Amino acid sequence: MAKPKPLILIVEDDPELAQLISDQLEAAGMLTQVHHRAANVTRYLKSNFANLMLLDINLPDQTGFALIERLKTENIEIPIIFLTGKDNEADRVRGLEMGGDDYITKPFSFSELVARINAVLRRSETSKDTQVTKNVSTRTEPFTFEGAKVHPDRMEIDFPGKGAVKIGRKELGILSFLRENADTVITRRTLIHAVWGIHADVRSRSLDQYIVKVRTLFERHGIQLDAFKTIHGVGYIYNTRKQDSD
Repeated sequence: MAKPKPLILIVEDDPELAQLISDQLEAAGMLTQVHHRAANVTRYLKSNFANLMLLDINLPDQTGFALIERLKTENIEIPIIFLTGKDNEADRVRGLEMGGDDYITKPFSFSELVARINAVLRRSETSKDTQVTKNVSTRTEPFTFEGAKVHPDRMEIDFPGKGAVKIGRKELGILSFLRENADTVITRRTLIHAVWGIHADVRSRSLDQYIVKVRTLFERHGIQLDAFKTIHGVGYIYNTRKQDSD
């Protein structure tokens, strides 16, 4: 079976250059989609997947840097190569520190561009090998949840006096997200996007089943998750603050 062609978003305000880049990448066996404004990119990625984005810094409605910040607030992750005429060191450093995977200045050769895109795509695929869920990898540090020690590297939980037991991928992702967002109301959609990914088609009923698995696992080992509460019609809260007695 032929390997699917990667979809590359070209975010460039110069229509002629954007079309030229598109033609060259498609000739190299890729699919492309061109956007001239940052707002269009955000709308597209909220409901669609792309393998990589080529991003200019200067766009008509906002900078490429501002677009990256917006995508982060929307919990949208995509490999990014800056493709820009701004070649000063400060912009290069800022772009890479914000999460850019590469930084290419204009003018450039198309053969080099294709090679760098393929390199980033390979790194992106390799990095996914360690992912357990969207928000947890086997490199995530062990953490404590209600007295139990969670080990993402082994996908196990050590219960006090009970020993280690295996835990499922999604249950692990749920525990990690609850711990990182303690004392904050978490909507069902937010939890689904964090654990399964923003493009996942997961129903609330499926999420409920995983929540039951988490509660049952802890209860079976002598721990009542009283601090983990359901807020009907909204979502959940993991309340670590001491509550006043009724």
